[in-house]
Amino acid sequence: MSILIQGGRVVTAADDYFADVFIEGEKVHSIGKDLKVNADRVIDARGKLVIPGGIDPHTHLDMPFGGTTSADDFESGTIAAAFGGTTSLVDFAIQSRGESTLKGLDTWHAKAEGKASIDYAFHMIITDMPDERLPEMQKLADAGVTSYKLFMAYPGVLYVDDGTLYRTFRQAGENKTRICMHAENGIVIDEIIKAAVKDGKLEPKYHAATRPTRMEAEGVHRAIAIAEVAGVPLHIVHLSCADALEQVKLGRMRGVDVQAETCPQYLFLDESFYEKPNFEGAKWVMTPALREKWNQDVLWQGLRLGHLALVATDHCPFCFKGQKELGRESFTKIPNGAPGVENRMTLLYQGVQKGHYDLNRFVEISSTAAARTFGMFPRKGTVAVGSDADIVVFDPDKRVTISVNNPETHHMKVDYSSYEGFEVTGYPDTVLSRGRVIVSKGKQETRGGGRFVKRALSGELLR
Repeated sequence: MSILIQGGRVVTAADDYFADVFIEGEKVHSIGKDLKVNADRVIDARGKLVIPGGIDPHTHLDMPFGGTTSADDFESGTIAAAFGGTTSLVDFAIQSRGESTLKGLDTWHAKAEGKASIDYAFHMIITDMPDERLPEMQKLADAGVTSYKLFMAYPGVLYVDDGTLYRTFRQAGENKTRICMHAENGIVIDEIIKAAVKDGKLEPKYHAATRPTRMEAEGVHRAIAIAEVAGVPLHIVHLSCADALEQVKLGRMRGVDVQAETCPQYLFLDESFYEKPNFEGAKWVMTPALREKWNQDVLWQGLRLGHLALVATDHCPFCFKGQKELGRESFTKIPNGAPGVENRMTLLYQGVQKGHYDLNRFVEISSTAAARTFGMFPRKGTVAVGSDADIVVFDPDKRVTISVNNPETHHMKVDYSSYEGFEVTGYPDTVLSRGRVIVSKGKQETRGGGRFVKRALSGELLR
Protein backbone atom coordinates (compact mmCIF):
# COMPACT_ATOMS: atom_id res chain seq x y z
CA MET A 1 0.00 0.00 0.00
CA SER A 2 1.34 3.42 -0.95
CA ILE A 3 -0.07 6.73 0.24
CA LEU A 4 0.63 10.29 -0.86
CA ILE A 5 -0.14 13.01 1.71
CA GLN A 6 -0.38 16.05 -0.49
CA GLY A 7 0.01 19.76 0.09
CA GLY A 8 0.28 19.83 3.88
CA ARG A 9 2.40 21.85 6.28
CA VAL A 10 4.95 19.41 7.66
CA VAL A 11 5.92 20.23 11.23
CA THR A 12 8.47 18.33 13.32
CA ALA A 13 10.25 19.32 16.51
CA ALA A 14 12.85 21.08 14.35
CA ASP A 15 11.27 21.84 10.96
CA ASP A 16 8.29 23.66 9.50
CA TYR A 17 7.70 23.59 5.72
CA PHE A 18 5.16 22.75 3.01
CA ALA A 19 5.66 19.45 1.18
CA ASP A 20 4.16 16.18 0.04
CA VAL A 21 4.91 13.01 1.99
CA PHE A 22 5.00 9.69 0.11
CA ILE A 23 4.60 6.48 2.08
CA GLU A 24 5.44 3.02 0.81
CA GLY A 25 4.47 0.15 3.05
CA GLU A 26 5.24 1.06 6.67
CA LYS A 27 7.85 3.77 6.08
CA VAL A 28 8.13 7.30 4.83
CA HIS A 29 9.70 6.89 1.39
CA SER A 30 10.19 10.48 0.24
CA ILE A 31 9.33 14.07 1.10
CA GLY A 32 9.33 16.94 -1.37
CA LYS A 33 7.49 19.64 -3.26
CA ASP A 34 4.93 18.40 -5.81
CA LEU A 35 6.05 14.79 -5.78
CA LYS A 36 5.31 12.98 -9.05
CA VAL A 37 4.52 9.47 -7.83
CA ASN A 38 1.84 6.88 -8.36
CA ALA A 39 0.09 6.20 -5.06
CA ASP A 40 -2.68 3.79 -4.17
CA ARG A 41 -4.29 6.54 -2.09
CA VAL A 42 -4.01 10.31 -1.99
CA ILE A 43 -4.80 12.28 1.17
CA ASP A 44 -5.46 15.98 0.67
CA ALA A 45 -3.67 17.84 3.48
CA ARG A 46 -4.03 21.38 2.15
CA GLY A 47 -4.70 23.77 5.01
CA LYS A 48 -3.70 21.12 7.53
CA LEU A 49 -0.64 20.19 9.56
CA VAL A 50 1.28 16.97 8.88
CA ILE A 51 2.88 15.98 12.18
CA PRO A 52 4.40 12.90 13.82
CA GLY A 53 1.89 10.66 15.52
CA GLY A 54 1.60 11.37 19.21
CA ILE A 55 3.46 9.20 21.71
CA ASP A 56 1.88 8.78 25.13
CA PRO A 57 4.56 7.28 27.40
CA HIS A 58 2.32 6.81 30.45
CA THR A 59 -0.83 4.67 30.29
CA HIS A 60 -2.38 1.97 32.45
CA LEU A 61 -4.49 -0.33 30.28
CA ASP A 62 -6.18 -3.42 31.72
CA MET A 63 -4.56 -2.68 35.09
CA PRO A 64 -5.80 -4.18 38.38
CA PHE A 65 -6.08 -1.57 41.13
CA GLY A 66 -8.14 -1.06 44.26
CA GLY A 67 -10.26 -4.17 43.84
CA THR A 68 -11.15 -3.47 40.21
CA THR A 69 -9.49 -3.10 36.79
CA SER A 70 -9.02 -0.04 34.59
CA ALA A 71 -11.88 0.24 32.12
CA ASP A 72 -9.85 0.40 28.89
CA ASP A 73 -7.98 -2.66 27.70
CA PHE A 74 -5.46 -2.70 24.85
CA GLU A 75 -8.25 -2.87 22.29
CA SER A 76 -10.43 0.03 23.40
CA GLY A 77 -7.54 2.08 24.79
CA THR A 78 -5.46 2.03 21.61
CA ILE A 79 -8.48 2.77 19.41
CA ALA A 80 -9.31 5.79 21.57
CA ALA A 81 -5.67 6.88 21.44
CA ALA A 82 -5.69 6.71 17.65
CA PHE A 83 -8.87 8.78 17.36
CA GLY A 84 -7.07 11.43 19.41
CA GLY A 85 -3.92 11.40 17.27
CA THR A 86 -1.69 9.13 19.37
CA THR A 87 0.01 6.38 17.37
CA SER A 88 2.27 4.81 20.01
CA LEU A 89 2.05 4.39 23.76
CA VAL A 90 4.18 2.99 26.55
CA ASP A 91 2.14 1.08 29.12
CA PHE A 92 3.24 -0.23 32.51
CA ALA A 93 3.70 -3.95 33.08
CA ILE A 94 3.59 -4.83 36.76
CA GLN A 95 5.76 -7.19 38.77
CA SER A 96 3.73 -8.89 41.49
CA ARG A 97 5.56 -8.55 44.78
CA GLY A 98 7.85 -11.53 45.37
CA GLU A 99 7.58 -12.79 41.80
CA SER A 100 9.76 -12.42 38.72
CA THR A 101 9.61 -9.24 36.66
CA LEU A 102 9.86 -11.48 33.60
CA LYS A 103 6.59 -13.13 34.60
CA GLY A 104 5.02 -9.69 34.83
CA LEU A 105 6.26 -8.89 31.34
CA ASP A 106 4.74 -12.10 29.96
CA THR A 107 1.42 -11.18 31.56
CA TRP A 108 1.34 -7.78 29.84
CA HIS A 109 2.39 -9.20 26.49
CA ALA A 110 -0.61 -11.52 26.74
CA LYS A 111 -2.89 -8.56 27.54
CA ALA A 112 -1.75 -6.58 24.49
CA GLU A 113 -0.93 -9.06 21.74
CA GLY A 114 -3.52 -9.14 18.99
CA LYS A 115 -5.64 -6.40 20.56
CA ALA A 116 -3.70 -3.18 20.01
CA SER A 117 -4.44 -1.01 16.97
CA ILE A 118 -1.32 1.15 17.43
CA ASP A 119 2.23 0.27 18.43
CA TYR A 120 3.05 -0.13 22.08
CA ALA A 121 5.95 -0.69 24.46
CA PHE A 122 6.30 -1.41 28.16
CA HIS A 123 7.93 0.06 31.21
CA MET A 124 8.26 -2.40 34.12
CA ILE A 125 6.83 -1.49 37.52
CA ILE A 126 9.19 -2.98 40.11
CA THR A 127 7.65 -3.76 43.50
CA ASP A 128 10.69 -5.47 45.01
CA MET A 129 14.19 -6.25 43.81
CA PRO A 130 16.41 -8.38 46.05
CA ASP A 131 20.03 -8.84 45.05
CA GLU A 132 19.43 -12.30 43.62
CA ARG A 133 16.94 -10.98 41.06
CA LEU A 134 18.96 -7.98 39.86
CA PRO A 135 20.11 -9.91 36.75
CA GLU A 136 16.49 -9.87 35.58
CA MET A 137 16.89 -6.18 34.80
CA GLN A 138 19.45 -6.95 32.10
CA LYS A 139 17.09 -9.56 30.64
CA LEU A 140 14.33 -6.96 30.54
CA ALA A 141 16.64 -4.55 28.72
CA ASP A 142 17.56 -7.26 26.23
CA ALA A 143 13.83 -7.75 25.64
CA GLY A 144 13.38 -4.07 24.81
CA VAL A 145 12.01 -2.97 28.17
CA THR A 146 14.55 -0.26 28.91
CA SER A 147 12.81 1.72 31.64
CA TYR A 148 11.43 0.87 35.06
CA LYS A 149 8.96 2.57 37.35
CA LEU A 150 9.18 2.62 41.12
CA PHE A 151 6.84 4.08 43.71
CA MET A 152 7.40 6.11 46.84
CA ALA A 153 3.60 6.06 47.26
CA TYR A 154 1.02 3.39 48.17
CA PRO A 155 2.65 1.63 51.17
CA GLY A 156 1.77 -2.06 51.28
CA VAL A 157 0.89 -2.13 47.59
CA LEU A 158 3.49 -0.58 45.27
CA TYR A 159 5.75 1.32 47.68
CA VAL A 160 9.44 0.42 47.85
CA ASP A 161 11.93 1.61 50.47
CA ASP A 162 14.99 3.75 49.79
CA GLY A 163 17.32 0.76 49.88
CA THR A 164 15.38 -0.92 47.08
CA LEU A 165 15.35 2.38 45.20
CA TYR A 166 19.11 2.75 45.37
CA ARG A 167 19.79 -0.91 44.52
CA THR A 168 17.49 -0.76 41.49
CA PHE A 169 18.69 2.69 40.40
CA ARG A 170 22.31 1.56 40.46
CA GLN A 171 21.59 -1.55 38.39
CA ALA A 172 19.53 0.43 35.89
CA GLY A 173 22.39 2.88 35.48
CA GLU A 174 24.88 0.07 34.87
CA ASN A 175 22.52 -1.39 32.24
CA LYS A 176 22.14 2.00 30.46
CA THR A 177 18.42 2.08 31.17
CA ARG A 178 16.16 4.72 32.71
CA ILE A 179 14.18 5.03 35.94
CA CYS A 180 10.65 6.47 36.01
CA MET A 181 9.67 7.67 39.45
CA HIS A 182 6.32 8.17 41.17
CA ALA A 183 7.61 10.67 43.69
CA GLU A 184 5.45 11.33 46.75
CA ASN A 185 6.27 10.62 50.37
CA GLY A 186 3.74 7.82 50.79
CA ILE A 187 4.70 7.07 54.39
CA VAL A 188 3.90 10.58 55.60
CA ILE A 189 0.82 10.81 53.35
CA ASP A 190 -0.55 7.63 54.94
CA GLU A 191 -0.26 9.27 58.36
CA ILE A 192 -2.09 12.36 57.11
CA ILE A 193 -4.82 10.12 55.68
CA LYS A 194 -5.21 8.26 58.97
CA ALA A 195 -5.77 11.53 60.80
CA ALA A 196 -8.34 12.69 58.25
CA VAL A 197 -10.28 9.43 58.44
CA LYS A 198 -10.23 9.56 62.24
CA ASP A 199 -11.77 13.05 62.04
CA GLY A 200 -14.52 11.81 59.72
CA LYS A 201 -13.18 13.64 56.66
CA LEU A 202 -14.19 11.08 54.06
CA GLU A 203 -15.45 13.04 51.01
CA PRO A 204 -13.51 13.05 47.70
CA LYS A 205 -12.07 16.51 48.40
CA TYR A 206 -9.97 15.05 51.20
CA HIS A 207 -8.02 13.00 48.68
CA ALA A 208 -6.34 16.25 47.64
CA ALA A 209 -6.15 17.67 51.16
CA THR A 210 -4.20 14.63 52.39
CA ARG A 211 -1.61 14.73 49.58
CA PRO A 212 0.08 18.14 49.99
CA THR A 213 2.41 19.48 47.33
CA ARG A 214 5.34 19.52 49.75
CA MET A 215 5.16 15.74 50.00
CA GLU A 216 5.43 15.50 46.22
CA ALA A 217 8.33 17.94 46.24
CA GLU A 218 10.09 15.97 49.00
CA GLY A 219 9.74 12.78 46.98
CA VAL A 220 11.13 14.44 43.86
CA HIS A 221 14.08 15.85 45.85
CA ARG A 222 14.87 12.45 47.36
CA ALA A 223 14.54 10.60 44.05
CA ILE A 224 16.92 13.06 42.38
CA ALA A 225 19.46 12.70 45.19
CA ILE A 226 19.37 8.89 45.02
CA ALA A 227 19.62 8.92 41.21
CA GLU A 228 22.56 11.32 41.37
CA VAL A 229 24.50 9.00 43.67
CA ALA A 230 23.46 5.86 41.77
CA GLY A 231 24.35 7.33 38.37
CA VAL A 232 21.10 6.70 36.50
CA PRO A 233 18.99 8.89 34.21
CA LEU A 234 15.75 9.80 36.00
CA HIS A 235 12.31 10.63 34.66
CA ILE A 236 9.77 12.05 37.11
CA VAL A 237 6.26 11.02 36.08
CA HIS A 238 3.03 13.05 36.34
CA LEU A 239 4.56 16.12 38.02
CA SER A 240 1.64 18.22 39.24
CA CYS A 241 2.82 21.36 41.02
CA ALA A 242 5.25 24.25 41.30
CA ASP A 243 6.88 22.83 44.44
CA ALA A 244 7.92 19.64 42.65
CA LEU A 245 9.03 21.44 39.48
CA GLU A 246 11.34 23.63 41.55
CA GLN A 247 13.17 20.50 42.71
CA VAL A 248 13.61 19.31 39.12
CA LYS A 249 15.02 22.68 38.10
CA LEU A 250 17.46 22.64 41.03
CA GLY A 251 18.60 19.12 40.16
CA ARG A 252 19.13 20.01 36.51
CA MET A 253 21.11 23.13 37.44
CA ARG A 254 23.30 20.87 39.57
CA GLY A 255 23.96 18.74 36.48
CA VAL A 256 21.82 15.73 37.40
CA ASP A 257 20.38 13.76 34.46
CA VAL A 258 16.76 14.31 35.47
CA GLN A 259 13.69 15.36 33.54
CA ALA A 260 9.96 15.36 34.17
CA GLU A 261 6.61 15.00 32.51
CA THR A 262 3.34 16.64 33.40
CA CYS A 263 -0.19 15.70 32.32
CA PRO A 264 -3.11 17.60 30.75
CA GLN A 265 -5.13 17.31 33.96
CA TYR A 266 -2.59 19.44 35.81
CA LEU A 267 -2.59 22.02 33.01
CA PHE A 268 -6.37 22.34 32.65
CA LEU A 269 -8.03 21.13 35.87
CA ASP A 270 -7.71 22.17 39.52
CA GLU A 271 -8.75 21.09 42.99
CA SER A 272 -12.13 22.85 42.75
CA PHE A 273 -13.37 19.84 40.76
CA TYR A 274 -13.37 17.85 44.02
CA GLU A 275 -16.10 20.15 45.35
CA LYS A 276 -18.68 18.94 42.84
CA PRO A 277 -21.85 17.64 44.57
CA ASN A 278 -23.29 14.12 44.68
CA PHE A 279 -19.89 12.41 44.92
CA GLU A 280 -19.06 13.59 41.39
CA GLY A 281 -15.68 14.85 42.58
CA ALA A 282 -14.61 11.20 42.71
CA LYS A 283 -14.20 11.29 38.93
CA TRP A 284 -11.01 13.32 39.40
CA VAL A 285 -9.49 11.31 42.23
CA MET A 286 -6.03 10.57 40.86
CA THR A 287 -2.51 10.60 42.21
CA PRO A 288 -0.97 13.12 42.44
CA ALA A 289 -4.17 15.01 43.13
CA LEU A 290 -5.37 18.09 41.27
CA ARG A 291 -3.76 21.23 42.70
CA GLU A 292 -4.56 24.88 43.30
CA LYS A 293 -5.18 26.61 39.98
CA TRP A 294 -2.17 28.95 40.17
CA ASN A 295 0.14 25.97 39.63
CA GLN A 296 -1.08 25.76 36.03
CA ASP A 297 0.74 28.94 34.99
CA VAL A 298 3.99 27.57 36.41
CA LEU A 299 3.60 24.28 34.53
CA TRP A 300 2.80 26.01 31.22
CA GLN A 301 5.92 28.12 31.71
CA GLY A 302 7.88 24.95 32.47
CA LEU A 303 6.80 23.48 29.15
CA ARG A 304 7.66 26.67 27.27
CA LEU A 305 11.14 26.98 28.79
CA GLY A 306 12.00 23.27 28.66
CA HIS A 307 12.00 22.62 32.41
CA LEU A 308 9.30 20.03 31.69
CA ALA A 309 10.29 17.62 28.94
CA LEU A 310 6.97 16.23 27.74
CA VAL A 311 3.30 15.61 28.43
CA ALA A 312 1.80 12.16 29.09
CA THR A 313 -1.70 11.27 30.29
CA ASP A 314 -1.40 8.70 33.09
CA HIS A 315 -4.55 7.32 31.44
CA CYS A 316 -6.03 5.04 34.10
CA PRO A 317 -9.81 5.10 33.63
CA PHE A 318 -12.39 3.81 36.09
CA CYS A 319 -16.09 4.19 35.41
CA PHE A 320 -18.01 6.43 37.77
CA LYS A 321 -20.78 3.86 38.06
CA GLY A 322 -19.63 0.66 39.70
CA GLN A 323 -15.95 1.57 40.06
CA LYS A 324 -15.44 5.08 41.46
CA GLU A 325 -18.54 4.36 43.57
CA LEU A 326 -16.54 1.78 45.52
CA GLY A 327 -15.35 4.76 47.55
CA ARG A 328 -18.70 6.35 48.43
CA GLU A 329 -18.07 5.69 52.12
CA SER A 330 -14.47 6.91 52.09
CA PHE A 331 -12.16 8.61 49.60
CA THR A 332 -9.50 6.04 50.54
CA LYS A 333 -11.44 3.39 48.59
CA ILE A 334 -11.93 5.38 45.38
CA PRO A 335 -9.82 3.81 42.58
CA ASN A 336 -7.16 6.37 41.67
CA GLY A 337 -7.08 7.41 38.03
CA ALA A 338 -8.91 9.20 35.24
CA PRO A 339 -9.33 8.94 31.46
CA GLY A 340 -7.47 11.13 28.98
CA VAL A 341 -5.57 9.20 26.29
CA GLU A 342 -7.96 10.43 23.60
CA ASN A 343 -7.79 14.10 24.56
CA ARG A 344 -4.07 14.77 24.98
CA MET A 345 -3.13 15.97 21.49
CA THR A 346 -5.95 18.46 21.05
CA LEU A 347 -5.51 19.79 24.58
CA LEU A 348 -1.80 20.34 23.99
CA TYR A 349 -2.61 22.18 20.77
CA GLN A 350 -4.49 24.70 22.91
CA GLY A 351 -1.04 25.67 24.20
CA VAL A 352 -0.26 26.86 20.67
CA GLN A 353 -3.61 28.63 20.45
CA LYS A 354 -2.94 30.44 23.73
CA GLY A 355 0.65 31.40 22.88
CA HIS A 356 2.35 29.20 25.47
CA TYR A 357 4.66 27.68 22.82
CA ASP A 358 5.02 27.30 19.05
CA LEU A 359 4.18 24.42 16.72
CA ASN A 360 7.65 22.88 16.95
CA ARG A 361 7.41 22.73 20.72
CA PHE A 362 3.92 21.24 20.44
CA VAL A 363 5.36 18.39 18.39
CA GLU A 364 8.30 18.05 20.79
CA ILE A 365 6.20 17.64 23.94
CA SER A 366 3.54 15.46 22.32
CA SER A 367 5.80 13.07 20.40
CA THR A 368 9.51 13.67 19.80
CA ALA A 369 10.66 14.07 23.40
CA ALA A 370 8.98 10.81 24.41
CA ALA A 371 10.58 9.03 21.45
CA ARG A 372 14.03 10.33 22.41
CA THR A 373 13.60 9.70 26.13
CA PHE A 374 12.34 6.16 25.81
CA GLY A 375 14.43 4.73 22.97
CA MET A 376 12.02 5.02 20.03
CA PHE A 377 13.67 7.79 17.98
CA PRO A 378 14.05 8.19 14.99
CA ARG A 379 11.79 5.28 14.08
CA LYS A 380 9.07 7.14 15.97
CA GLY A 381 8.60 10.79 16.86
CA THR A 382 9.37 12.52 13.55
CA VAL A 383 8.34 12.80 9.91
CA ALA A 384 11.50 11.82 8.04
CA VAL A 385 12.56 9.52 5.23
CA GLY A 386 13.02 6.03 6.64
CA SER A 387 10.98 6.62 9.78
CA ASP A 388 7.80 4.72 10.52
CA ALA A 389 4.82 6.30 8.78
CA ASP A 390 3.16 7.25 12.07
CA ILE A 391 1.58 10.48 10.89
CA VAL A 392 -1.33 12.69 11.86
CA VAL A 393 -2.99 15.05 9.42
CA PHE A 394 -4.17 17.64 11.93
CA ASP A 395 -6.83 20.23 11.20
CA PRO A 396 -5.77 23.38 13.10
CA ASP A 397 -9.13 25.09 12.57
CA LYS A 398 -11.58 22.37 13.50
CA ARG A 399 -13.65 23.18 16.57
CA VAL A 400 -15.11 20.47 18.76
CA THR A 401 -16.60 20.14 22.21
CA ILE A 402 -15.12 17.33 24.29
CA SER A 403 -17.91 15.29 25.82
CA VAL A 404 -18.77 11.73 26.75
CA ASN A 405 -21.84 12.26 24.56
CA ASN A 406 -19.88 13.39 21.51
CA PRO A 407 -19.02 10.33 19.39
CA GLU A 408 -16.29 12.36 17.72
CA THR A 409 -14.31 12.89 20.94
CA HIS A 410 -15.09 9.89 23.15
CA HIS A 411 -14.11 6.32 22.29
CA MET A 412 -12.69 5.45 25.71
CA LYS A 413 -14.58 2.70 27.52
CA VAL A 414 -15.52 4.89 30.47
CA ASP A 415 -18.77 6.63 31.38
CA TYR A 416 -17.50 10.19 31.75
CA SER A 417 -14.99 12.64 30.33
CA SER A 418 -12.40 14.40 32.46
CA TYR A 419 -12.82 17.44 30.21
CA GLU A 420 -16.59 17.46 29.80
CA GLY A 421 -17.76 20.55 27.90
CA PHE A 422 -14.29 21.84 27.01
CA GLU A 423 -14.38 23.66 23.66
CA VAL A 424 -11.16 23.17 21.71
CA THR A 425 -9.77 24.28 18.36
CA GLY A 426 -7.57 21.85 16.42
CA TYR A 427 -8.30 18.16 15.98
CA PRO A 428 -6.92 15.12 14.13
CA ASP A 429 -8.37 14.57 10.66
CA THR A 430 -6.48 11.46 9.52
CA VAL A 431 -4.29 9.17 11.63
CA LEU A 432 -1.80 6.66 10.24
CA SER A 433 0.17 4.02 12.11
CA ARG A 434 3.02 2.44 10.12
CA GLY A 435 1.32 3.41 6.89
CA ARG A 436 -2.10 2.04 7.84
CA VAL A 437 -4.93 4.56 7.98
CA ILE A 438 -6.49 3.93 11.39
CA VAL A 439 -8.87 6.90 11.46
CA SER A 440 -10.08 9.15 8.64
CA LYS A 441 -12.64 11.96 8.95
CA GLY A 442 -13.80 10.63 12.31
CA LYS A 443 -14.30 7.07 11.05
CA GLN A 444 -12.25 4.04 12.02
CA GLU A 445 -10.75 2.24 9.01
CA THR A 446 -8.40 -0.29 10.63
CA ARG A 447 -8.57 -2.41 13.75
CA GLY A 448 -5.67 -4.35 15.27
CA GLY A 449 -2.21 -4.55 13.76
CA GLY A 450 -0.35 -2.80 16.57
CA ARG A 451 3.09 -4.21 17.36
CA PHE A 452 5.36 -4.33 20.38
CA VAL A 453 8.28 -1.91 20.07
CA LYS A 454 11.55 -3.25 21.39
CA ARG A 455 13.11 -0.01 22.61
CA ALA A 456 16.74 1.08 22.53
CA LEU A 457 18.89 1.75 25.58
CA SER A 458 18.92 5.22 27.13
CA GLY A 459 20.57 7.72 24.78
CA GLU A 460 20.70 5.33 21.82
CA LEU A 461 18.78 5.44 18.52
CA LEU A 462 16.19 2.94 17.35
CA ARG A 463 16.56 2.01 13.70
